[in-house]
Amino acid sequence: MNAPADTIRPMSAYTSHPTPRLILLNGSSSAGKTTLAHKLQQLLPEPWQHIALDQFRDGMPGRFRGFNSPPGSPGASGLNIVPLDTDEGRLTHIQFGDHGERMLKGMRRAIACFASSGNNVIIDDLLFKRDYLIDYVDALQGLETWFIGVRCSHDVVQEREAKRPGRFPGTAISHYRQVHAHGAAYDLEVDTSATSPRACAEAIIERLNAPPEVFPCFARNVLP
Repeated sequence: MNAPADTIRPMSAYTSHPTPRLILLNGSSSAGKTTLAHKLQQLLPEPWQHIALDQFRDGMPGRFRGFNSPPGSPGASGLNIVPLDTDEGRLTHIQFGDHGERMLKGMRRAIACFASSGNNVIIDDLLFKRDYLIDYVDALQGLETWFIGVRCSHDVVQEREAKRPGRFPGTAISHYRQVHAHGAAYDLEVDTSATSPRACAEAIIERLNAPPEVFPCFARNVLP
């Protein structure tokens, strides 16, 4: 059987790395992070585990996944979807309560533990707050992590979101800029509306040939 066309090189050319590596993909909903993660898995010869926020969200009890849940309710304590009328129209905000924040903190440390066991990881997440980036840098200290910004045009994000089942309208636009407002640069940015998933993945793979810069710099300047 022939190897898949998207394989960059055969497994016979596999070169192991002495330490695990991580790629953190950050971007809005419908920016193309999951598609990009899957393409990276196809192209990279080593096994890379895809770990996404959605997987942890789906593991929460149903009653802690709220829709406009009132304060004090389980839905507000977990992950709450809150509709809001704005000048841009009706948008959908994502809010994490106490339980949701604990889940996120645990997720980052679960990823660190997984990588520390020798596994390469592609992280698929949305950094709604600067504190989330700081906590990632803290949790992943000592692990090689490339910080990748996944961008997409406003119109394409809206178009993709409209085609995805189970998505509340305006979710992606509500945090379109918010997830990139963390005050740090990226090791690389890709634009999935202007470039194919394969080309974006190849650019990221090329970037892996040089050490990551953002997380080490952030750790020196921000962490105590």
